[in-house]
Amino acid sequence: MKLCFTVTNDLTYDQRMDRICTALANAGFEVELVGRKKRNSQILKEKQFVQKRLNCWFSNGKIFYLEYNFRLFLYLLFSAKDVYCAIDLDTIIPNLWVAKLKGKKLGYDAHEYFTEMEELAKRPFTKRIWKMVERFAVPKVNFAYTISNGYKQLFETEYPINFEVIRNVGYKNLYPSTKSEKPVILYQGAVNVGRGLEETIEAMQNIDAKLLICGSGDIIDQLKALVNQLGINNKVEFKGYVAPDELKKITPTATIGLTLFTNEGLHNTNSLCNRFFDYYLAGLPQLTISYNEYIAFNQQFEVAYLINKVKLSEIEEGINFMLQNPDYLAKLSENCRAAAKLHNWEEEQQKLVAIYRNL
Repeated sequence: MKLCFTVTNDLTYDQRMDRICTALANAGFEVELVGRKKRNSQILKEKQFVQKRLNCWFSNGKIFYLEYNFRLFLYLLFSAKDVYCAIDLDTIIPNLWVAKLKGKKLGYDAHEYFTEMEELAKRPFTKRIWKMVERFAVPKVNFAYTISNGYKQLFETEYPINFEVIRNVGYKNLYPSTKSEKPVILYQGAVNVGRGLEETIEAMQNIDAKLLICGSGDIIDQLKALVNQLGINNKVEFKGYVAPDELKKITPTATIGLTLFTNEGLHNTNSLCNRFFDYYLAGLPQLTISYNEYIAFNQQFEVAYLINKVKLSEIEEGINFMLQNPDYLAKLSENCRAAAKLHNWEEEQQKLVAIYRNL
């Protein structure tokens, strides 16, 4: 069976799609992953699946989405696949049209609860457009899955579609845990609004540690300006985009990881993000927001210190409590290793493969 997955990124740092496509290729499927090429895109490493990038004139905004979806439609139209699967809402329309024209299966992999993302919260017109896309397309898919029980319940409340849950968890093999001499607070992921980064940077004024930010995004320049304004350049380091293999070496050396989301929109409050898994798989305790998905996991394996709000005082208090209680940190780290033996991609991918075999 030939499968095609579509995203809007340039494929370089998409670890979830790398895991998904590799798992399905290993299970005997012919897999292609389609994204876009940016001006600064790196050369892709050879994988067990086909990787294709589409060239675009525009790189962001509404014009980019229109252009990319048009180019994607033309590309898919002349491809020969048995299953077309859209990753998130921003590529679902070309997949829908092509699948219907060819009489093929259409899948929807919802990494996000797209219409409730914080980036859309203050853009009601844009949010309405994406909601119209969702209501038009999602009821027409043949199968669907998402990353958390929270998202599953939201989707199934609105649409007559069964959503399976395939969590965004990494591989179980743990990495050497040689820690940095000085405590390091690690954030890895997109540097966007609603991740608690502004509050954490301000909190660093009263925390005896270094903040390491691995990633880039919409507010990176704003955060760098804040660091300069507070005069704490010696306590905050911006690494920019870090290749997955390099990140796996960095994560275990940190002292505390950060998984924080503000409560703007149902996307954040029902999330179960990949960095949460990446941290405990590396034996790294974390400071995490107390939303339902994280509470439920922490009740089974206490891998995180939970705070109620993304608030400067709570972040500062939580980090300092963890740093000042090494026995507590050691206990969380041991719990991370126990969780990694049970909750890992080697286990999770079996559910994914079963979905496609059942087609």
